Formats: sequence, structure tokens, C-alpha cells
Amino acid sequence: MTTEHDILGTISSLVAEEKDLRGRRERGETDADTELARLAEVETQLDQCWDLLRQRRAKEEFGEDPATAKVRPATEVEGYLS
Repeated sequence: MTTEHDILGTISSLVAEEKDLRGRRERGETDADTELARLAEVETQLDQCWDLLRQRRAKEEFGEDPATAKVRPATEVEGYLS
């Protein structure tokens, strides 16, 4: 079972990876294509994690079981408007 703590841990790991990717790119330790491809994956995974966390919190707020929240497809999460 995924808990809020697990999701926050994943978010922290992804943020650290995102920072590392950007730093390696700035230092010229990786090529742009490699960095950009992985960065896009990390950003999508972050969006999915944040969405899952919001789902869990909303379910809990309204008396539903937060464990029933599911990771939504990237196409759905990435289609949200700000």
C-alpha cells in the first residue's frame, strides 16, 4: 500500500534527481538530448505524484479511503490547466 509518506519520499527523490540532472547539464557532464529526455520523464512523474497526493488528501477530507486513489495516466495529468 502506498502511503502519503511513500509519495512524499518519491517526490523528494525525483526533485533531487531533477536538480542533479540540471546541474550535470550546466557543468557539461551530459549531453542535452539525454538530459532533456530524462528531465521530461522526471517532471511527468512528479506531476503524477503530486496528483496522487492531492487525490489521497481529498478522499481523506471527504471521508473516503485514501488508499483507493490511483496514479492517473501521464496524458491525463499533463493535460491539466493551471
